[in-house]
Amino acid sequence: MPEESGESEQPGKLGESLQPGEAGELSLERRRLAEEKKNERYVWWYLAYFLFGIHLVAFVMIYAVLHAK
Repeated sequence: MPEESGESEQPGKLGESLQPGEAGELSLERRRLAEEKKNERYVWWYLAYFLFGIHLVAFVMIYAVLHAK
């Protein structure tokens, strides 16, 4: 009984063998997590560019208002 000996029933832990289809599932999960991390990085870059653009437009508008005649 795994519960009594403190072992978990998750595949891939120490001393346990994987079923034939589970190795592929773990690989897919790792790939999905890597893709998610990459996409999250892109979201932060898009946010940074957006905020930079908003500030640039604001500074140009302030300059235009202050120098208007």
